[in-house]
Amino acid sequence: MRIVVISDTHRDFNGLYNLVEQQKDCTDLFLHLGDGERETEDLLALMPGLPLRFVQGNCDLCSLAPAQDMLQADGIRIFMTHGHLYQVKYSLDTFIEEARMLHASVALYGHTHRPYYHYEEGLHILNPGSLSQPRACARSYGVIEVRNGQVLCSLSKL
Repeated sequence: MRIVVISDTHRDFNGLYNLVEQQKDCTDLFLHLGDGERETEDLLALMPGLPLRFVQGNCDLCSLAPAQDMLQADGIRIFMTHGHLYQVKYSLDTFIEEARMLHASVALYGHTHRPYYHYEEGLHILNPGSLSQPRACARSYGVIEVRNGQVLCSLSKL
């Protein structure tokens, strides 16, 4: 299973659309970590049936999307949230504690606009960065590959 992780598109529909067009034939699932609900919904209107899940971010005003989500991918538990409710700009401690409490193998967050990956005691921690407003780096996204119960996470720049 191959999953593309996106965050913080901030109304950059073209950036989101172009990435999805480029990746859709080799991707089983797209995850958007918030601050992009409007363009995510526009994308789903153009591509009904696109395997896409998303959570709300702090800039997704009046959103009815969940603030966090938990999903299974080939037996791997993935926790996803935007990150603002866990103050991830200051520390990942509360976010990691929540992921461990939920027995996640992968913990995904956005909000900082900075790509990050770390593996710590059975937990893959990934922030894909931002497709439209990167901070101190290039526009980026994340990729998770799950094969035979093994997880491989990576970051890609555009």
